[in-house]
Amino acid sequence: EESVVNRIAAGEVIQRPSSAVKELVENSIDAGASTVSVTVKDGGLKLIQVSDDGHGIRCEDLPILCERHTTSKLSAYEDLQTIKSMGFRGEALASMTYVGHVTVTTITEGQLHGYRVSYRDGVMENDPKPCAAVKGTQVMVENLFYNMVARRKTLQNSNDDYPKIVDFISRFAVHHINVNFSCRKHGANRADVHSGSTSSRLDAIRNVYGASVVRDLMEIQVSDENAVDEIFKMDGFISNANYVAKKTTMILFINDRLVDCTSLKRATEFVYSAILPQASKPFIYMSINLPPEHVDVNIHPTKKEVSLLNQERIIEKIKDAIEEKLMNCNNTRIFQTQALNSSALTQANTRKDKGTEVSTPTGEKSQKIPVSQMVRTDPRDPSGRLHTYWQGQTSNLEKKSGLVAVRNIVRSRRNPKDAGDLSSRHELVTEIDYNLHPGELILTCDV
Repeated sequence: EESVVNRIAAGEVIQRPSSAVKELVENSIDAGASTVSVTVKDGGLKLIQVSDDGHGIRCEDLPILCERHTTSKLSAYEDLQTIKSMGFRGEALASMTYVGHVTVTTITEGQLHGYRVSYRDGVMENDPKPCAAVKGTQVMVENLFYNMVARRKTLQNSNDDYPKIVDFISRFAVHHINVNFSCRKHGANRADVHSGSTSSRLDAIRNVYGASVVRDLMEIQVSDENAVDEIFKMDGFISNANYVAKKTTMILFINDRLVDCTSLKRATEFVYSAILPQASKPFIYMSINLPPEHVDVNIHPTKKEVSLLNQERIIEKIKDAIEEKLMNCNNTRIFQTQALNSSALTQANTRKDKGTEVSTPTGEKSQKIPVSQMVRTDPRDPSGRLHTYWQGQTSNLEKKSGLVAVRNIVRSRRNPKDAGDLSSRHELVTEIDYNLHPGELILTCDV
C-alpha cells in the first residue's frame, strides 16, 4: 500500500522532532526570511511552530504543497551539482504530513489576506480558507509520530528533545548573522535563544554562547593557495589554550549548510589534546566554501552529512593551520587558583596529636576524630606528616641491624633472585641458637 511506503520513508527523513525543526528552519532561510521564530511544546511531540517573514507561498501552490517532491528545487539530476539551496528533494513537508498533523498559514506580498490549510498523508484536507496573516509563512506540526507508537514511546521515555532544538537554532544563529532567530517553549515568556541581526560573527557568538566564550577565541583563515583556482576557503574562530569546557562544541557549515564531519572533528580534537588539559574540550566554528560540484549533499536522509572531493587534503590543511595557530598563541596560560582558607589553617595548627574536635556551623562540638582517620589538607599540618603515624618502637633485632639491615632489605627487593644469602637468615639462626634451651638439638640443612 502506498500510504505504508510513504510512512516508512517519512520515518527515515523525520527521525525526531529536532529533524523537523531543522527542515522547517532551512525552508525559512531558503525563502529569504530575516526573522525566524520557533515555538515547541513537550519536546516537539505536541507542537512545533516555525514562523518566518519570507516571501510566502502562492495560493495556487497550496494544493500540491505537501505532495512528495513537489517543492524540489531540481528539474534535472545535473542540477544537484550546482545546488545552493538548503532543501532540494522536496520530501520534508510531505514526510511531516505522514507522521503528524500539519497546518500552513501563509501570505505573499501584495495580498490583502492570507490562507490557512491543513494536510494529512500528503494531501490537503480542505480548501484553503482566507484568514488574517502577517508577512511570511507559519507551519504548525502537531501530534508528531501519533501513528508510530514505538517511536513516540521511545522519545517520551528518553530525554527531552528540546535541548537538541535549541542547539540547532544556536548554530544557525551563529552562522546566519543577518537573520533574527528565537526559540522558546510554548507558554514561556522568555526565549531560550534570541539573536539579533549583527554585522560581526563574534557578536553573534557572544549573544548565543556568552562573553566568556568570545574572550578565548581566535580568528583563523585557511585557503588552498597552491591551486590555480582556490579549491576551498575556510574562515572561522577557534578557542585558545585558556578555554575550558567539558564538551566539544563544533559548528561546521559547508557552503552555508549545517553538517557534521566526524573525521574533521577527530583531527581537531587530536591537535587540542596536546595543548589542553585532559578534561578540557575546544570550541570551534568553521565555515568552508567549496565549488558546488565538489560537494555531494545527497548521501544522508537528513542531509546532515556530505562527501567532499579531496577531503583528506582539506582536513590536513585545516589541521596544520589550527596547530600553527595554537602554537603561536601558546605564550601565556591562565590557570585558576584557590586561596588557602586561613580559618582552616588555624584550626589545623591547633589540632592535638591524638585527636581533634570538629565544630559544626552552629557552633556545637562533635566527637573527636582520631588522627589516623584524618586526611592531610595542608603540608604544614603536623598531624598530616609521616612521623605522626610512626610507631616509634622497634624490635631489638632492628636496632642491632641498623643501616646494614636496611640496605639488605632494599637490595633484596631490587634483586629477588639474589635473596638466598640475606643477612636476615643468619640473624634468624643466631636468635634461635641464643634462645635454645640446654639439651635441645636443631638440625639444619642447606638447600
